[in-house]
Amino acid sequence: MQNRVHIIGAGLAGSEAAFQLAKAGFEVHVHEMRPEKMTEAHQTANCAELVCSNSLKSKDPVSAPGMLKAEMNQVGSLVLKAADQHSVPGGQALTVDREKFSAEITQTLRALPNIKFYNGEITEPFADGLTLIATGPLTSTAMGEWLAKATGEKDLYFYDAIAPIVDATSIDAERSFLANRYGKGGEDAYINCPMEKDEYEAFIDALLAGEKVAPKNFEKEIFFQGCQPIEAIAATGRDSLRFGPMKPVGLTDPKTGKRPWAVIQLRPENRSKTAYNLVGFQTKLKYGEQARIFKMIPALKNAEFLRMGSIHRNTYVCGPKVLNKDLSLKSNPNVFLAGQITGVEGYLESAACGMLAAILIQQRARGQAIQPPPPNTALGSLHRYITSSDAKHYQPQNANFSLFETSDFEGVSALRRDGAREAMSKQAIVNFTQWFKSESQRPL
Repeated sequence: MQNRVHIIGAGLAGSEAAFQLAKAGFEVHVHEMRPEKMTEAHQTANCAELVCSNSLKSKDPVSAPGMLKAEMNQVGSLVLKAADQHSVPGGQALTVDREKFSAEITQTLRALPNIKFYNGEITEPFADGLTLIATGPLTSTAMGEWLAKATGEKDLYFYDAIAPIVDATSIDAERSFLANRYGKGGEDAYINCPMEKDEYEAFIDALLAGEKVAPKNFEKEIFFQGCQPIEAIAATGRDSLRFGPMKPVGLTDPKTGKRPWAVIQLRPENRSKTAYNLVGFQTKLKYGEQARIFKMIPALKNAEFLRMGSIHRNTYVCGPKVLNKDLSLKSNPNVFLAGQITGVEGYLESAACGMLAAILIQQRARGQAIQPPPPNTALGSLHRYITSSDAKHYQPQNANFSLFETSDFEGVSALRRDGAREAMSKQAIVNFTQWFKSESQRPL
């Protein structure tokens, strides 16, 4: 029965996993509740339907999405093959004709003799064989309830509250200072970005006037206290942010010897401290507005954003707390998770996670030690994040350079930003090639 895998959900992750497992000779049962039960966002019963953007991100090889694509193509990604066949002009981004893209994937999967399709809602895993849950951000209520029980209700989230991440080298050191509030703790963990009163007032004006993302028809604008958008906080009073995410208490700017009027704290996003998170800056602002308004913060005038902020409905688990290294649940090792339910963010990353889950399931079936891609690869860095990152600050992540530790790459820490990224991209594909060659030669 270890060679039978039930996949719940035929989105990007489920489709990619089904293809990879079928290609490896597994008996695959794909369970998709559409069209018998539709989500609030889907329009068709096709596999891998794109419900929002039609972009699978940058094709630039010296970018985190480009690096991830290069690795996925080595394995033979169904999603990327379909995307290439049905691409439409999108500049540097890989954009697709969403209907033809989805139809291509559906036709390919249904033509494979060892894949069987079933329609209807599944509310719990299967007892025969292994189960891969790839139900995505719009997981049904019943499956969500099962996951809540299996993982602990506190470890299941129904809304993202994501703050932006900036490249450390783009932060102005002259307009910021290192310090912990009240000097507590050992090493100074936070970069503090002070603002004078006039700067703060202009920032509030821009924040309140900024263009926001309209909620989807399935998203009610109900925000929990801990994930209020900063613009919603600002709307309750002009000084509300100064008593919330931008409070200056316990901080003294060494350049002035005084407490600033307001402060934005940046928390390290990785051990290498190459990327920093804007603490408490989850937002519904459109991406372009975020870049424009947040660059009004003096220390972030020239900031390069590795990830933008957002708040939207999304069912996902706290990966580092509930997942084993092979992406199975610690509470139920015969149940695997893949895609956005694990805490990855985006179409490309979901497909990559489905591919990764399929590889790890194959390792399980062989009865051999689990060997995920090394962390100095794009896929490996994503795996490390969803299984081994800081659970306390766990948020959904897309492929970006904050997932990499420079110490994992030879000679990178001494290079400037652009040179470091080029060196990492070159090393990552070599590292992945070596890993995949070794993986493909492991005996069945």
